[in-house]
Amino acid sequence: MTKESIAESFQSLQDRICQSLERVDGKSKFQEDLWTRPDGGGGRTRMIGGEGVIEKGGVNFSEVHGAVTDLMKKNTEIEGDSFFATGVSIVIHPHSPHIPIIHMNVRYFELDNGRYWFGGGIDLTPHYIVPSQAQKFHTGLKSVCDKYNSEFYTKFKLWADDYFFLAHRNETRGVGGIFFDHLKEDEHNSKEKLLSYCIELGDTLSELYGSQVKFGAKEHITKRHVDWRNIRRGRYVEFNLVSDRGTKFGLVSGGRTESILMSLPPVANWEYCKEIEPNSQEELTLNNLKKGVDWLQK
Repeated sequence: MTKESIAESFQSLQDRICQSLERVDGKSKFQEDLWTRPDGGGGRTRMIGGEGVIEKGGVNFSEVHGAVTDLMKKNTEIEGDSFFATGVSIVIHPHSPHIPIIHMNVRYFELDNGRYWFGGGIDLTPHYIVPSQAQKFHTGLKSVCDKYNSEFYTKFKLWADDYFFLAHRNETRGVGGIFFDHLKEDEHNSKEKLLSYCIELGDTLSELYGSQVKFGAKEHITKRHVDWRNIRRGRYVEFNLVSDRGTKFGLVSGGRTESILMSLPPVANWEYCKEIEPNSQEELTLNNLKKGVDWLQK
């Protein structure tokens, strides 16, 4: 299995995800923007948004290569002279405050010294946390993980709790999901099996998100709900610009800025010292933005 064949698998995954998300949205179609990276490689950025479920969504495929620069070594701790990276990344921002933001990324990285690894993850960021909905999401993730390794879900769920965490707010980004990095073949997992795991996670995204859309699609929306949605979107922006490794790697490796920052919402807000009404839906959400919640038991 070559790095080129892995890139082809990710490219096909992007096609399937876009087709299924168009069905979830119900009205809009993806628009494609092809781009090239001056230092090597390129990609396909696909954006969707309109009057359907999705206000702004992106599904990116990239396949880039080139020299490992001093800036990359400083910011990513990568050792080697040249690299190859390919993957698919998705972020969906819905109109409705009762439908969560979802993010997914699967990727493959290879260095000229022979080192390689897979990485990725999926996480859910509800504007309003509903425990039963978070349970359904985590149950779906565990089902996929268990097909490949009985330890994956528990290990990667804890990793996600630590990764998708806003330390300066002391809160998680949402209800988490799974996160993994530097996965390579061992006595339990071949390289082919790890690729299959990444591909199946990607193919599961639309099913998982479709169920979340059905939960919230008919909920009544008020100005209070929209205002809270925009504040929670602001937290999402903070994480992506301050903490996200993918954002940092893309920017320091000379990636396409518009594609990298497609993950940001179209509108967000920051309200100074926002007061939260006791026993409200907003307070329930904030009280659940913490590590270590066993969503499978909710």
